[in-house]
Amino acid sequence: MIDREQGPADGGAGRSPTARGVACGIGAGALWGLVFLAPELVRSFGPLELTVGRYLAFGLISAVLIAPRLAFLLPKLGGREWRALAWLALAGNTLYYILLSSAVQTGGIAMTSLVIGFLPVAVTIIGSRDSGAVPLGRLAPSLLLCAAGAVCIGWQAIAAPSAGSVGAQLAGLACAIGALVSWTAYAVGNSRWLVRLGGVSAHDWNLLIGIVTGAQALILAPAAFLLGARGNGPGDWAAFAGVSLAVALLASIGGNALWNRMSRLLPLTLVGQMILFETLFALVYGFLWEQRLPTPLEAAAFVLVVLSVLTCLAAHRRPAAALAAAA
Repeated sequence: MIDREQGPADGGAGRSPTARGVACGIGAGALWGLVFLAPELVRSFGPLELTVGRYLAFGLISAVLIAPRLAFLLPKLGGREWRALAWLALAGNTLYYILLSSAVQTGGIAMTSLVIGFLPVAVTIIGSRDSGAVPLGRLAPSLLLCAAGAVCIGWQAIAAPSAGSVGAQLAGLACAIGALVSWTAYAVGNSRWLVRLGGVSAHDWNLLIGIVTGAQALILAPAAFLLGARGNGPGDWAAFAGVSLAVALLASIGGNALWNRMSRLLPLTLVGQMILFETLFALVYGFLWEQRLPTPLEAAAFVLVVLSVLTCLAAHRRPAAALAAAA
């Protein structure tokens, strides 16, 4: 059975690890939801440029923050750890954000965020194989609700596109699905690495991923800015720098730190459900940006993903209550 971080009880609140983990998941979702808005704020820059800008900033900030502890951390990292950092940086950051930005700019914020909301199904199914995990049958109502939300998404994107041509909507949908697959691999792999790490905090692990992601962004920088030049003026570049720095600080540093803390407090079957908070916040930000109300299908998907989280939490509470009664 995977041991999860218990830690001391919180001050006077006395919150359980599950309550603290859910609170961290909500915070991470609120910060991560901002990344869906970033491509709309600087539309004159392409997905590759957005990715390089964000992760160069993330890498630089991570290097500054981790520098005082690097001498302590390096002896704890072998080749296996560095290889894990490289593929986690690629799947969870570099490749994921290229696909996500492409999906937002071609298919819209709402469609992209709702597709990413299907992520809990994949993560929960994989997590149900862990020793001591809540059985998949108990999670079936939550997964069915999430799948129903995904059906609403697909119908909205294909049968009734809100903007642009059907071809653009389909291209955006394909990019969103690619981002979904990429981040599923990251969510599962990162959660399991956080469990097995010894002597490396969740915050330091995030900063190490930031350094590796920054190195990947540096490799991509020549292609991004030489091939993607569109004659942007000084004002455009200032906006680009501001958005890149803000997303790096809020989402990559703050959001990832909360997510890693949550991953040590919750089982993987519940970690997957926490991703839905990113979807909910991204939808709210998207509707505010587009100054519109959700369509009936979007509203239905929104309700379904909320119910999916609530039923998943209930499924995890029942085994805990049974154990307490037996004791």
